Amino acid sequence: MSDEVAHVRGWFLKAESDFATAKHMLNTGGPYDTACFHAQQAVEKYLKGFLALNAQPFPFTHNLEKLQQLGESAVPAWPLKGLDLAELTVFAVQTRYDFEF
Repeated sequence: MSDEVAHVRGWFLKAESDFATAKHMLNTGGPYDTACFHAQQAVEKYLKGFLALNAQPFPFTHNLEKLQQLGESAVPAWPLKGLDLAELTVFAVQTRYDFEF
């Protein structure tokens, strides 16, 4: 297996783990801030994995809109064109440090 394939697979495996955790939190009554955090992380890792799959570099960021813009501009077959990820981005940090959330 090539390093590139392993790299992409790693992003998708981590995304699946975050997605499973978010679903588990929702199905068991929370904590919901943890579910929100892992949902954001899953989307972020799926986006980075898809960019990596298409040999597109990406910055170290939790900003889903920025990753979305990179994908839309660099990958002709970007499957998420027009999807608004703005509301999900805040959960990368806000749910970790906002005690009022």
